[in-house]
Amino acid sequence: MLYDEPTSGLDPVNADVIDSLIERLQQEIGVTSVVVTHDVRGAFRVADRIALLAQAKIRAVGTAEEIIASQDPVVQQFLERDLEMAVIQANEVPTTERRMGGR
Repeated sequence: MLYDEPTSGLDPVNADVIDSLIERLQQEIGVTSVVVTHDVRGAFRVADRIALLAQAKIRAVGTAEEIIASQDPVVQQFLERDLEMAVIQANEVPTTERRMGGR
């Protein structure tokens, strides 16, 4: 399944719902997804592997942890704004539990 900016323009709560649906399709019926997005937090949440493109070139490919550890200044500049939130999100409880008040 190809998703082109599936959470663009959505508030964080609805973006989390869309991310959950993408994860659910993968888990329940084994759908492989390609998600094109500028949403770093969402990408880190749903992706097994990430490719970061800048200036028409792939600058980094790997897991979220590998992307975070990249020493490429272009990658770091892209992540800088959302990096802290993405790391926090990766360590939080699942979205459904957050919505239900668990933590």
